[in-house]
Amino acid sequence: MKTVAVIGGGITGVSTMYYLNKILKENNVDARLVLVEKNPYLGGKMHTVYDQGYIMETGADSMVARYPGILELVRELNFESELVYNETGISYIHTNNELHAIPAGSTFGIPMSEESLMASTLISDEGKRRVLQDAEIPNTQFTKESSIGEFLEYFLGEEIVQKQIAPVLAGVYSGNLYELSLRSTLPYLVDYKNDYGSIMKGFQANRDKFERDANKKFISFKRGLSSFINRIEEAIPEAEIFKNFETKNINKTVDGYEVTFSDGEKLQADVVVLALPNQAVRSLLSDEALDHYLREFTNASAITMYLGFDLPDSILPADGTGFIVSHNSDLICNASTWTSRKWKHTSVDGNLLVRLFYKSSNPRYEDLVKMTNEDLTKVALQDIKLSLNIDEKPQVVHVRKWIDQMPKYDLAHNVALQDVLNQLDSKYPNLLIAGCSYFGVGIGACIDNGKETAKKVETMLN
Repeated sequence: MKTVAVIGGGITGVSTMYYLNKILKENNVDARLVLVEKNPYLGGKMHTVYDQGYIMETGADSMVARYPGILELVRELNFESELVYNETGISYIHTNNELHAIPAGSTFGIPMSEESLMASTLISDEGKRRVLQDAEIPNTQFTKESSIGEFLEYFLGEEIVQKQIAPVLAGVYSGNLYELSLRSTLPYLVDYKNDYGSIMKGFQANRDKFERDANKKFISFKRGLSSFINRIEEAIPEAEIFKNFETKNINKTVDGYEVTFSDGEKLQADVVVLALPNQAVRSLLSDEALDHYLREFTNASAITMYLGFDLPDSILPADGTGFIVSHNSDLICNASTWTSRKWKHTSVDGNLLVRLFYKSSNPRYEDLVKMTNEDLTKVALQDIKLSLNIDEKPQVVHVRKWIDQMPKYDLAHNVALQDVLNQLDSKYPNLLIAGCSYFGVGIGACIDNGKETAKKVETMLN
């Protein structure tokens, strides 16, 4: 019987194991399946903390509902009764120390119609006229490998990019907008420009799709995202799952690979999947030639903070769900989610739960990352006071620092990835890499990547 070792029990590794187990059972293939995770729990960044009636996520707070693989997996697991959808509402940009609504009818701050553009209080009349000139400017140079920042600025103008689009996109993707490719962010924008003559006309032609997705964009679960991970784990009793097990190195052998753990234990595997952050892959393989390519993948960092207050959620601005901070603001944070408003299940008593984000792109980040949790709390409370006029002591504070854990899909990413895959094919047969460092950020992308990885493993076993 052959052995498959999946190293890394985040959502990609767990999904890989789930789909591999399913495929092998459907095809009557016997194999020993081993999943190894260094933490005492599965899920990686996808982990829920429970404290005094608050439900807080250490990583993403939800999953994007439009990914078909997500709801498909939820249904397979008979977990639909646990689903919760986000409350819809107004998202704001905090600029010049005021909250300005991101106009309805925009996606990532990009106006999908002239009506949405004209409704913006963030852009001057001159800036709005510049956006409409897009229809007169042909695309003679931009492809999906081009910078999304340069693309948007060329066709829509600098003002709307800086004041309305960049703050929103920066809240979703880590890294500088001008160093991110269209392919790794919003590749359809190139198609819209090429096929319809302007980005706005492209959105209008595809209006039904965006309106269909607009209302219930995100999903979570009544007991948080960890409950979904736990449900997947329950669905793979055939797999041997080792938690609190750190992998130290992987050596190629005549028959496959020898995986060595921190306690000295060894595992002989025919197929290995490294569902790990890029820096962990570099450390485990310790291959100088391969590392020449792996070092091309870069990461950002962030500090996230939850603060729960003995105050009613209704104290928040009506219909608001949070804000993103532009450069013209006295706030230190990059963004804030009014979690108890956006996700009713996160506060049992209906009390206020706020989440703040401090990213490595923040000019103050180097000072912030050195602070104690107590000092970070003071910074967060000042941001809450300035943005919401709330000056209260919190019931609960939860701080999480993600250091070099947020992949940046810069312009070199796709070329570097192909180079790495070519190297692995030639030097490391039956060893695969997987996960958000390489194949897409977001839980939906990780689940899809896990499914595709499982198919590749099944082929290797035959």
